[in-house]
Amino acid sequence: MTNIGAVVLAAGGGRRYGMPKALVEYEGSLLVERAVRTARAACDVVLVVLGAQALDVWRTADLTGATVLANKDWETGMASSLRTGLDGLRGFPGTVDAALVTLVDLPGMTSAALTAVAAHAAPGALAVATYDGVPGHPVLLGRDHWAGVAETLTGDEGARRYLAAHSAAGGVTEVDCTGLADPADLDVPPPGVPSAP
Repeated sequence: MTNIGAVVLAAGGGRRYGMPKALVEYEGSLLVERAVRTARAACDVVLVVLGAQALDVWRTADLTGATVLANKDWETGMASSLRTGLDGLRGFPGTVDAALVTLVDLPGMTSAALTAVAAHAAPGALAVATYDGVPGHPVLLGRDHWAGVAETLTGDEGARRYLAAHSAAGGVTEVDCTGLADPADLDVPPPGVPSAP
């Protein structure tokens, strides 16, 4: 059986939102709590990468069942958080064969979408969820690719460049998750919702 580790990227400062998205309350719970619960329903191993106001998030949020990692370089962008998550999986007890990467600001993400992409897990696998043909999250990165992904990570870009290079050669499996989840990210507060507590 393939061992899969979910990596929830929740380190950003939420510049456009006005506060770290990990601390944003959405329909009765914090976004980071929703993301962790959803990931736990699909994976036994869940790592959550915190950064902005990490101590506040750690104290406030219910992250039961997740291993918390702090990205001290979170201000440099998503790349450093993904690198932190992959490094965390490398050091996890037992071998994790693939990382299932998702973001904190996807309140419409579901365990069904995560499970659909996770079904393709293998050390050499690359897979991405698509919604009406448009790539989104989650993204599956097999262990054999972690070093290559880490080399291409820069700024606020995750594995996009690495996936694009391998997609051109037919090396990325597209998993149709249309209808399984809402891929929209919560970039700015909904109308009528204050941006900070």
